[in-house]
Amino acid sequence: MGVAGTLEYFSDLLSNAKKGKKKKLMQTVALKVRMDCQGCERKVKSVLYGVEGDKSVKVDMKQQKVTVTGFVEPEKVLKAAQSTKKKVELWPYVPYFLVAHPYVSQAYDKKAPPNHVRAVPVTATISESIIDDYYINMFSDENPNACSIM
Repeated sequence: MGVAGTLEYFSDLLSNAKKGKKKKLMQTVALKVRMDCQGCERKVKSVLYGVEGDKSVKVDMKQQKVTVTGFVEPEKVLKAAQSTKKKVELWPYVPYFLVAHPYVSQAYDKKAPPNHVRAVPVTATISESIIDDYYINMFSDENPNACSIM
């Protein structure tokens, strides 16, 4: 960083304290962007590098994921990405072990990356899954009319 960098840091710190400004925090914003080719990737990258406060932009074409890191606001990044006329949404997936019931119908998604499911609210329960009690009882040992396959 050096002496000049240290002086600049303290100067910014003092000027922000005098003005009463809040300093932005370093954030990582992940987006799901529909990209078909290298041209789409370049277009999205160039637009997101223009967002004020960004430090890096990483694009993963295989997962259709764009990650922006820096002193940015998620709303501004989302608006900038939408200006490319591509289908854009905030990254909806989380690792499956962070979700209480990862196999309920709302969480399971065929298009999710490996070991990821959709982020669902905590209100989703097992009773909201697509399994019906009728089908469970159809193969039960306690049901005398159950189907037995041997």
